[in-house]
Amino acid sequence: MSETNLAKGREMRRTLLGDAYVDKMAATTYKDPIMQKFVDVASETVFGTLWTRPGLDLKSRTLVTVIADASTGREAELAIHLRMARRQGWTEEELTEALLHILGYVGAPLVRDALLVATKVFADLRAEG
Repeated sequence: MSETNLAKGREMRRTLLGDAYVDKMAATTYKDPIMQKFVDVASETVFGTLWTRPGLDLKSRTLVTVIADASTGREAELAIHLRMARRQGWTEEELTEALLHILGYVGAPLVRDALLVATKVFADLRAEG
């Protein structure tokens, strides 16, 4: 495991999700030793390598990720990545429109499910302030 990429990845996760969310996940989902291994590998490889590459800004990367999640029906990941996208400056309206745009390419059922996830995430974010 590359300690440099792991450290970069942990920092990137905090940038994308915020300290409060990362700390909450560490105390719940990633408290389990097996899930701790998962988050360490994901932090090193995905966040420490892919998210820190040059060529795209973080705002663009979050939109690509949201669309990939919605297109493949990854609802749990979509909820996390919509939070990231909002933190990077995408509005609810822009994200909704991006999801509606892919309806003609990936199908109505996937987009409907994605919009249901988005509706909940946006409400949660508004409630959190």
